[in-house]
Amino acid sequence: MAATTIVMTTERVTGLVLAAGGSRRLGQPKQLLPYRGRTLLDHALDVARACEFDQMVCAVSEELAGVDFSGFEVVHNPRRGEGCSSSIAVALEVVDADVLVLLLGDQPGVRPDAVASLLAGRGGAHFAVCHYEDGRGHPFAFGRDAFGELATMHGDKAVWKLLDRFAKEVVEVPVAGPVPIDVDTWADYEALTA
Repeated sequence: MAATTIVMTTERVTGLVLAAGGSRRLGQPKQLLPYRGRTLLDHALDVARACEFDQMVCAVSEELAGVDFSGFEVVHNPRRGEGCSSSIAVALEVVDADVLVLLLGDQPGVRPDAVASLLAGRGGAHFAVCHYEDGRGHPFAFGRDAFGELATMHGDKAVWKLLDRFAKEVVEVPVAGPVPIDVDTWADYEALTA
């Protein structure tokens, strides 16, 4: 991926790539699936690098051999069976920022310009999401005042439930195109690589 300079905000921003999923439906670590000559996770990490975050963190639950984590602080989540909320809680222990942007390690189609739009359009809101042509999708952005709520979440869909709970405070930022494919099943992977 070519280097891209994106001036997003004057606030300190941490990009958190969630890559600790158990890949139960695939039966092997989906983060390591081949994608355009590398892995799904390598592409997600490249997107974060292109955003030029002030801090980059990646949450993993196991050794992911061959992945290039350069520039990232890697945190280990020993409780991956408890969903992505446990990865967020572990990562928040090292986050040093005003804004946290959540990216998925199995969603390589997210573009740096979507992150830039999200940060520019959130207007200081505690909760902001991308609103693609076919609905809400990652990345999500959270202001520091929301970190306490993030740290106490439980379960795999906890972030979505949190956004539902604070629905009136969530800013939806328009982003062109469809929601990028999130690889959870072989069908998702086949659609991504088709």
